[in-house]
Amino acid sequence: MIGTRKLILALAFPLALSGCVTDAEYSRKEAGFTSVANKTATVTAKEAVWIQNQNQARSAAAQVKSLLPRTKPLDVETAVQIALLNNKGLQAAYADLGDSAADAWQSTMFLNPTVSIGTTGMGAPGLEAFKTIEGMIATNILALATKNRDISIADTRFRQAQLTAAVKTLQVAADTRRAWIAAVASWENVGHLQRAQATADAASELAEKLGETGAMTKGAQAREHVFVAELTGETAKARLSARLAKEELTRLMGLWGSDLDYQVPNSLSPLPKSVIRRDTIEAEALRNRIDLQIAKLDLEATAKSYGLTEATRYVTDLDILTGFETEREIEDDEKKTRTTAQVELEFAIPIFDTGKARMRKSELAYMRAANLLAEKAVNVRSEARSAYKAYRSNYDIARHYRNSVVPLRTKVEEESLLTYNGMISNTFELLTDTRDKINSILLSVNAKRDFWLAEADLAPAIYGGGATKASAETEVATASESSAGGGH
Repeated sequence: MIGTRKLILALAFPLALSGCVTDAEYSRKEAGFTSVANKTATVTAKEAVWIQNQNQARSAAAQVKSLLPRTKPLDVETAVQIALLNNKGLQAAYADLGDSAADAWQSTMFLNPTVSIGTTGMGAPGLEAFKTIEGMIATNILALATKNRDISIADTRFRQAQLTAAVKTLQVAADTRRAWIAAVASWENVGHLQRAQATADAASELAEKLGETGAMTKGAQAREHVFVAELTGETAKARLSARLAKEELTRLMGLWGSDLDYQVPNSLSPLPKSVIRRDTIEAEALRNRIDLQIAKLDLEATAKSYGLTEATRYVTDLDILTGFETEREIEDDEKKTRTTAQVELEFAIPIFDTGKARMRKSELAYMRAANLLAEKAVNVRSEARSAYKAYRSNYDIARHYRNSVVPLRTKVEEESLLTYNGMISNTFELLTDTRDKINSILLSVNAKRDFWLAEADLAPAIYGGGATKASAETEVATASESSAGGGH
């Protein structure tokens, strides 16, 4: 009986310890998500949700339905909010956060002890001549000694997972904003090409009638007809580009079925009267970039892991075994019971593995994390500067096309039309001027699109959430080499 009581007490002690060490923050179903939602809300001014059951899923779906406009075009802010509510990849990122919380929760618990009980005996059937009952509990005391460090490392990784989820949220918001801008700009190009095609169709019909009367040569008629044919092809290409751009927006918002009937505006907003001054954008980025904070936490966790490896360099596994042994014998028709306690210590002797290789790997891991952090800081500075340069330059370029290029092309076409009506210039010259005007309008639309994309890239440059298009080059140069309508 004494041995049995010892066994029960030995079993109960570690189990009682493990039951009293639980962290309420890690065990919550939405562990860490409040921090993610608050951090991203300050940047996007939008609500993020973590859907974990059917009721939450139905509530989010109903909210998406209410946000989708049926009688007016979808604006960019609503599109971003729908994406944060409905993007399934974002929900997967939040599940990763929950997984990290579970790991941190697990680190607060003690390892379960290993229990073994056995009996041996000798004697005839029904006659207990000799019997031994043995019980043993094995507990890894090295895990107990390093538990605080393990918890600290797991907590750092958990905070890192929170920031990673925040970056993913900002990335979805930024990608949705860019996709909306691209889709609207594409449809604006389609609108300009359609208006140009209507004018070209009228000119083509007039040329055909003039040809019937002999007032226009067949060559002049052919130039009118081929211009219409080329413009038709370019309009079809632009329409396809616009549809694909809208599909990209649809994917980011996670829409399907009847929800695909939404419409986007036919044109982007006009350029602002002035640009925002961000003279301290570099300092803002160093202070606020979430991916830089992740790199810092990675270095912190690596340093803690390095310290743990150093502390356990020689002893990697240390077990304490406690138990009892009860012997029962029958001598001269008298039963005798003898119980003895057992305590054993098991550990690996570092004869062959002195831990030098593990120390070297930990040292290199720390050096790698330190250098990656330094590289990230340099890149953050550069990305912030580049984003602001692109923002300012694209504004100047778009304003130049709006204020100078398009008005001049319009003036050229008007003068060309006057000389054509006066029989001073020929059809070919008029078509050339018309084509150049169409191309200039498309370049102006693309320049305006590039400005709004650059404006959308400022937030990721300061807070994180996707690589910025850190380049002063735009698609205007490419479009300028193409024919009318060649931008799409």
